[in-house]
Amino acid sequence: MKPPHKSYTAKSSEPLKTVLSFLNDKDIDCVPVLEGRTFVGMVSKEAVYQSFFEKEMDKDSFLNETTAGEIAVKKDLYIHDEEVFERTLPSFKGFPVLAVVDRDKQFLGLITRYDVLEQFESAFGVKKQGVRIAFTSEESEGRIERLGDIIKSYHENVISLATFDETDKLARRIVLKVEKSDNIEAFTKKLEKSGFRILSVKEV
Repeated sequence: MKPPHKSYTAKSSEPLKTVLSFLNDKDIDCVPVLEGRTFVGMVSKEAVYQSFFEKEMDKDSFLNETTAGEIAVKKDLYIHDEEVFERTLPSFKGFPVLAVVDRDKQFLGLITRYDVLEQFESAFGVKKQGVRIAFTSEESEGRIERLGDIIKSYHENVISLATFDETDKLARRIVLKVEKSDNIEAFTKKLEKSGFRILSVKEV
């Protein structure tokens, strides 16, 4: 999360001319709108253009006389500071930034789509070289524990571990990234003997 002093925002009372100029100067699409420290919605280039076409005003009058607060949209587009990461994802489908607020809707900062992508890169160990092993496992009790035992017995250093297909009751895909070592082949053979079906092994 970017703290307030590092976040681009617009005051509710600011005329759209100022806001639009700011958006263009910073080359960004939207910003949170604040009334004092309270989050009241989002303002975007799209919202400005749409609002202009809906009003019977000339361009200069509209931009000078209309404020950011008057056309603020997505007033419920925010997350609380204690929200879990996974629940933030659907909110990024329509907007590239999310405001973070406390229980009184006081602005605490913002999260960008770029920040989320960085977290995924971290989760998959993208920035660290290693060996990526993709495999499937039957969906049964103790399979992850068994995987952990094999990793431990072969002294593999895990960079990342992710599982998919949580709704599939028959099989689960697993992507494991470990540091490169001389026993990768033996390790993958042990996985196969233990019922894990290897899909791919790539050095990345």
